[in-house]
Formats: sequence, C-alpha cells, structure tokens
Amino acid sequence: MSKTIGILIFDGAEELDFVGPWEVFTMAAQMRDDIKVVIIAETKDPVNAAKGMRILPDHDITDAPKLDVLLVPGGRGTRTEVDNQRLLDWIATVSAGCEWTTSVCTGSLLLVAAGPAKGKRVTSHWSFIDAMKKRGDSEVLEAVRYVRDGNVVTSAGVSAGIDMALWLTGQMYEPAFARQVQRYMEYDPAPPYTAEV
Repeated sequence: MSKTIGILIFDGAEELDFVGPWEVFTMAAQMRDDIKVVIIAETKDPVNAAKGMRILPDHDITDAPKLDVLLVPGGRGTRTEVDNQRLLDWIATVSAGCEWTTSVCTGSLLLVAAGPAKGKRVTSHWSFIDAMKKRGDSEVLEAVRYVRDGNVVTSAGVSAGIDMALWLTGQMYEPAFARQVQRYMEYDPAPPYTAEV
C-alpha cells in the first residue's frame, strides 16, 4: 500500500527536527517503491530554518498531495506559527485525513493549537515541557523520547524525531523493515561524553 509522507516546514524550523525523519523516510523509500516523501510549506518561497539552512519546498499548502502521514517539526519558528491561523487550519484539515499525525520537539505546540493533539498525551523538548504544561491544552509527558495517543505521535527534541520516525516506519510496515532502515542509516547511537573519564 503506497504512502505519501508530508513534512511541513516554516521559517525557524529546527533543521534536524525535519531532516532526521526525512532521512528515515527517504531511506525507507529507497528500499520500497511505494513511499513518497514531500516537503510542504505555506508558500513555495525558500524557507529559512533555525540555523541558516535554506530549503525549497516541493509543495505549498494549496497544492500538496493527499497525505498519509504529516510531520510537523519544532524550533523557534513554532512560537510565531502558533498564531498563524491559515497554517493551523491547514494542519487541522490535512491531519483529519491522515493515518498518522506526528511532531518533533515544539511541533507538538502546533498540533495542540490546530486540534489534532488537543487533550491528548504529548511531549516536547525538555526545555519546553513547563511552557506546554502551562497552556493546559494537553497532558504533557516528560523524560520520554516519543508518545503515541491514538494516531498522534509526538516526540521530544531534535534527535528524538529519528527514533519516532523509525518506530512509525515499523508501525506502517513491520519492525523488521524499520530495523533494516536503521541499519542502512548506521543509526546506532553511542554518544560521547555520557560519563566522566
């Protein structure tokens, strides 16, 4: 069964929040011919990400294809986009037809504001947990990499999006396929400086 995965971007989106899942999903697409991954923005203008990366979207919100999966990244841009009613309306409309609606980091702020994650269990970057809790629109979990509530999956900051995207790949296909994707990516985290030496 073919899947179209859409990654929403906007000015100030955190690069790894969308590039990490992009790598997972496009690696999966290289291994199967029934996966398509597209980048979507409010307009077709270049998007300036949080640390300077510039991206040209494949689609804007008026011509995006029907999506099976929507991924919303975080980053400082979410603080502006949370008041962008046009974008929030698009997220609400599109997510209603998605098999999965997902976010990385403070992208959960947009999913709550747009409606798909309102009243659900969510997570975000550790530094934004208290701010999310104060909003009172969802049950915010901390110290977890990702959270599933129905068909909404939110993940913690930056690299947690890779874990979430691999888990989601296993849900859409099977865990063995997700493990193959992980192996091709050589994703086997062993971060330095986890202990004093």
